Amino acid sequence: MLNKMVLKTFNLEEETYNKFSEFCKQNGMSMSKQIDIFIKAQIEEKPKVREEYLQRLNSISKGKFIKVGGIEDFNKRYA
Repeated sequence: MLNKMVLKTFNLEEETYNKFSEFCKQNGMSMSKQIDIFIKAQIEEKPKVREEYLQRLNSISKGKFIKVGGIEDFNKRYA
């Protein structure tokens, strides 16, 4: 079966769009593909986690993060 792509327009809050767009850019992901994956997951009778999602999640989890400790440590550093 050949998958046909269609162009559709959705209304999103601008802030939501901008944040998701930046997130996708930083993680080398296609925004359209992520939305397609989300919609497919929503309409499945028995939703399952897709391997592609798990791979992306794994790569994101290996990102650079700042450890801030507890609230006291956070307050010392940033207050």
